[in-house]
Amino acid sequence: MKKVWFLALALLLGLFLSACSGGDNSGSSGDNGGEEGTEESGSNTEQVLNFVNGDTIPSMDPGMVTDEYGIQFTGASMEGLYRMKDGEIVEGIATDHEVSEDGLTWTFTLREDATWSNGDPVTANDFVYAWQRALDPDTGSEYGPYMMGGVVKNATAVNEGEVPVEELGVSAPDDYTLEVNLENPVPYFESLAAFPTYYPLNEEFVEEQGDAFATSTDTLLFNGPYTLENWESTASSWELQKNEDYWDAETVQLDKITFEVVKDAQTQVDLYESGEIDRAGLSSDLVDQYQSHEDYVTVPEATLAYLKMNQTQSDALANTKMRKAISMAVDKEAMVNEILNNGSIASTGFVPKDFVKTPDGQDFREANGDLVTYDPEKAAQLWEEGLEEIGKDSVELELLGGDSEVAKISDEYIANQLSTNLKGLDVTLKSVPFEQRLDLDTNMDYQLQTSLWGPDYVDPYTFLNLWLTDGQNNQMGYSNEEYDTLIQETTDELAQDKEARYQNFLEAEQILADTAAVAPLYQRARARLVQPKIQDVYINSFGPTFEWKWASVGSEE
Repeated sequence: MKKVWFLALALLLGLFLSACSGGDNSGSSGDNGGEEGTEESGSNTEQVLNFVNGDTIPSMDPGMVTDEYGIQFTGASMEGLYRMKDGEIVEGIATDHEVSEDGLTWTFTLREDATWSNGDPVTANDFVYAWQRALDPDTGSEYGPYMMGGVVKNATAVNEGEVPVEELGVSAPDDYTLEVNLENPVPYFESLAAFPTYYPLNEEFVEEQGDAFATSTDTLLFNGPYTLENWESTASSWELQKNEDYWDAETVQLDKITFEVVKDAQTQVDLYESGEIDRAGLSSDLVDQYQSHEDYVTVPEATLAYLKMNQTQSDALANTKMRKAISMAVDKEAMVNEILNNGSIASTGFVPKDFVKTPDGQDFREANGDLVTYDPEKAAQLWEEGLEEIGKDSVELELLGGDSEVAKISDEYIANQLSTNLKGLDVTLKSVPFEQRLDLDTNMDYQLQTSLWGPDYVDPYTFLNLWLTDGQNNQMGYSNEEYDTLIQETTDELAQDKEARYQNFLEAEQILADTAAVAPLYQRARARLVQPKIQDVYINSFGPTFEWKWASVGSEE
């Protein structure tokens, strides 16, 4: 997901997102998925939904988005080669593709009836321009090199300025044929092609807007099911409206979805109870109050929450024993059951459960077992040994987190657990808005940080590449040569050997535990109140969390 988030997403949303109903991601949920109702749509029913969002949208530039909100709303208003529907990859701008026998050349056939909101046709050249722009070092994209590096031929060399953008492995033999050359076979490339970083852009329009591109509705073009209206980068409210010029507009039933930024869970519930919004996120204290409500649902996700430990900002965090102590010092079962109370489960590894299976059909999490568990006695011992190694008897650390009610409560719990179980540790909190957290993370200006990551495609690599040395989303100074080798082999010589590839993943995850790269906390679920009239909203396991293309409002009669 993305840094959460989303990163990517993921890219980093903080713990407050368990109360967000507008935004990052196991399983999918449709009309029978537990969140949405199954009523038949009535022809006279107003096709309008009213939602809240946990924060503002930091960016709508597909080449720049790294967070859940940017990924969500670019996904709703724009379209790449493919889309996701109920866990399946379906047609987008591409109607078909062929893959060469060696797995290195993908040729996509594009539809000829797709247009931008200014009337221009969507062509293969739009993809070529957008991908080159995302890798151009002058663009400064974080996800361009992350999502394409080591995948599309010459992507890393282009991003590092070693070769011109024209040598990127993507070309347009004609307006409706896109040819992509890969560095190595990529088993999950089809799902990558559904991610916003791979979306097309209208070159003439983008260049005309200059630095203002994607900062407001007026400086955006849309080719997806909806257009984003009344939006600018600081907006606290906006709308998605049906795009009548979308190639599949007849499928889109909703006329409009409105959004208002509301961070407080109680305020969301009050708005829901008064009928002003159609979905509300619940904080842990509200779950007890509303879990018997007829509109109460919980939705599990493949999103992991973990504690990042920036080794460049503290000698304590540069010490392996002290990081391992931190990873063992938080009672995660109590956290999910008493603090979150929303269906989330304690995480004991770095790849979520119910996400991918090993070649023999075993769930990845089950195959590798519980790697990081709560053990306060062992944590205390390791902490004492670490203090001796760095020559200190006490340490002060700052924990960076979100500024929502849920985030603050969760972070206070983590800080208390660490300070209680690790003698001599004093943890202070720094709670900031979402966009500021992204900046602080990018600049590695933090010590401890609560983070979330949702998958960008269905493969263990989407989680395990996060901790590669100097990786685009490492941003905490972690490095392990053996780990790097194992992970890089999965994209090189083992790319087409599924059994050996997964064995590398399993071994690499064990190294993460042994070296305490990060401290796993929980696998997220979300508790919500959802109007039964909402139907066919699908929840993706990667990319944009919600898919609204097929959504509708059912009859309330």
